[in-house]
Amino acid sequence: MKAVGYSRSLPISDPAALTDLDIPEPTPGPHDLRVKVHAISVNPVDTKVRKRMAGENGQPRILGWDVAGTVEAAGERVTRFRPGDEVFYAGSLSRPGANAELHVVDARIVGRKPKTLSFAEAAAMPLTSLTAWELLFDRLGVTEDTTGTLLIVGGAGGVGSMLIQIARQLTGLTVVATASRKPTHDWCETLGAHHVVDHTRLAEELAPIGAPNFVAALTGSDTHFPTLAEALAPQGRIAIIDDPETLDATLLKRKSASLHWEFMFTRPMFETPDMARQGEILDRVADLVDEGKLRTTMRELLGLIDAKTLRAAHERLETGQTIGKLVLEGF
Repeated sequence: MKAVGYSRSLPISDPAALTDLDIPEPTPGPHDLRVKVHAISVNPVDTKVRKRMAGENGQPRILGWDVAGTVEAAGERVTRFRPGDEVFYAGSLSRPGANAELHVVDARIVGRKPKTLSFAEAAAMPLTSLTAWELLFDRLGVTEDTTGTLLIVGGAGGVGSMLIQIARQLTGLTVVATASRKPTHDWCETLGAHHVVDHTRLAEELAPIGAPNFVAALTGSDTHFPTLAEALAPQGRIAIIDDPETLDATLLKRKSASLHWEFMFTRPMFETPDMARQGEILDRVADLVDEGKLRTTMRELLGLIDAKTLRAAHERLETGQTIGKLVLEGF
C-alpha cells in the first residue's frame, strides 16, 4: 500500500526528509480497527518526531496522528464499530502513524466522524480537540459550571482554536486569547474569544480584564512562563503542552498555584485504565459539531497525501505562523 515515511532525521528542505513508500498492509489486533484513510492533518508533533526519531531496524518511520476514514476491518474484541463506519481519531505515538492508505488503531481511542463534516474537515479535529478537552477538564479541573477567566497563549494555533470554542460553548469562563497579528486576532474572535490580547503587552492588556484563574500555555512557554506566573491569579492553575527547555516552577509558590502538563498521547501510550475516555471525548465532540456548537478548524486543504505535499506542510508548520489546521486528502 502507499505510504509516506522516512529513515533518517533530515531538514525538511532535503527531499529524503519524507519520501513516498510502498509498505505491507497492517493487520489489526483483537482491540483494533483497520481504517481506510481518507484524510489527515499535520501537527507540530509530526515535525518534532521527524527531527528527533529516525527509523529503526532498517524500517521507515511513518508519521501522522490526525485521521478521518472508514473502518475496513475490526478485531474480535471490538464492539463499538463495524466495517463501513466513518471514524476520526488521533492514534498513538507508540504505534505507526496514519500517513498511509490503511492504518491500524485501538478502537477504544476512536470516535465516530461528525455527520455534518467532510472527511477533510473532520481530519483537522481529533488531536487538537483531545488536547484541548483534556487540558481544560482533566488537567485544569474546569467543569461546565466553572466561572472565572481562562487565558489561552497561542489562540490561533490548532489546539488554541479548539480550546477557545470548547471553553466558550461548555463553560462559564471568560475566554482571553493571545494573538499578535491581525489575521490571528480576527481568527480568535471568530471562534468566540471574549477578548484577544497581544502577548508582547500581556500585563498591560490584561489589567482591565483581570488576573486569569486558568492559563493554557500552548507555545513559547520557556519565554512566557515568568510573565504568566506573574499574571496568574492567586491559587490559579497553569497547563502546558509544549517543550520548554527550562521552567522555574518556584515562581508559582507564593501564589499557591499549580502547574500541569497535558500530553494527549499519555492514555494510549500507557494503555491507562481510562484510555477509552478518548473515544468518549471524540464522540462528544462529534455531537457538538453536529449540533452546530463546534466548527472544524481546517484552514487549508493542501492536496493529496504524498511526500511532496507533506514536506510542504511540515515546512509551513516549522515557521510557527500557521492558523488553524493544514489538511491533506486522498492518495
